[in-house]
Amino acid sequence: MNINLLLDNLTNPALLFFVLGIVSVYLKSDLEIPPNSSKFISLYLLFAIGFKGGQELSREAFTAEIGWSMLFGIAISILIPLYTFFILKQRINVFDAGAIAAAYGSVSAVTFVTAVSYLESQQLALHGHMVAIMALMESPAIIIGLLLISMFNKEEAESIKKRTVIKHSFTNGSVLLILGSLVIGYLASAKQAEGIKPFTNDLFKGFLAIFLLDMGITSGRKLKAFCSFGAFPLLFAILIPLINGCTAALLSGFVTQDITNRFMFAILAASASYIAVPAAMKISVPKANPGLFLPMALAVTFPVNITIGMPLYFLVVKGT
Repeated sequence: MNINLLLDNLTNPALLFFVLGIVSVYLKSDLEIPPNSSKFISLYLLFAIGFKGGQELSREAFTAEIGWSMLFGIAISILIPLYTFFILKQRINVFDAGAIAAAYGSVSAVTFVTAVSYLESQQLALHGHMVAIMALMESPAIIIGLLLISMFNKEEAESIKKRTVIKHSFTNGSVLLILGSLVIGYLASAKQAEGIKPFTNDLFKGFLAIFLLDMGITSGRKLKAFCSFGAFPLLFAILIPLINGCTAALLSGFVTQDITNRFMFAILAASASYIAVPAAMKISVPKANPGLFLPMALAVTFPVNITIGMPLYFLVVKGT
């Protein structure tokens, strides 16, 4: 049964399109998704998952469990960058340690979206409040990463534009779109939502497959340069997400007993941001090397999560 679960995920068309993207780079193919199309698909996925989450949330009554779940999500996004920073600082400079810690404390909306598709393959549905929790987890990790850089590199503190990055972390396009879509989905009646259902539901998996093809191409290109940094970043990008995901899967049992929610908490803890955090760090910490933290999140952690991570976290929540 466990092997079947892993094989089902490994033969998922969306994942195979991701692999195709990596293969195309190594075959030196001219295959690529036009940047404008890629951006549109990213926006579509965020819009669709936010809107569907809002519809689900409108059917839920706010409970103490949801309140505790929100606090648990925020706690994860604060604690992960705190402990990972001190591991990273032993081997790399403060700027890169802070940026990587922020990336791993924050979340990947694309991994979240892929996990929703995985849940559907298990005949399970996402609860709407988890979309809100995902959006809430974007900003705290970025802020913690910046504070840690300031604390441990005081002579350079003035180079970090704290006000700019804090504003950016709350007004980041992906955060704003998914939160806005969540609110709109929550306010729309079932009859109103029915009018755009073919767009938000029926096309979702096809667009996800094309987007993952694009992610595969991007990952393949970045893997080459990343190999020059040695084994430590690679091991970190493989092991830390698995540890974070399994730990969150276990600890989430204290705030909710719902398998779906616990699985999504594991995904949120295990994923690493390669959109919001790199954008924020580019503005605020130009000394952080995007050639290090971006491939770690996108080219290593992302495929680890969608291949072995998801079946592993699902087994943990089912077994506890």
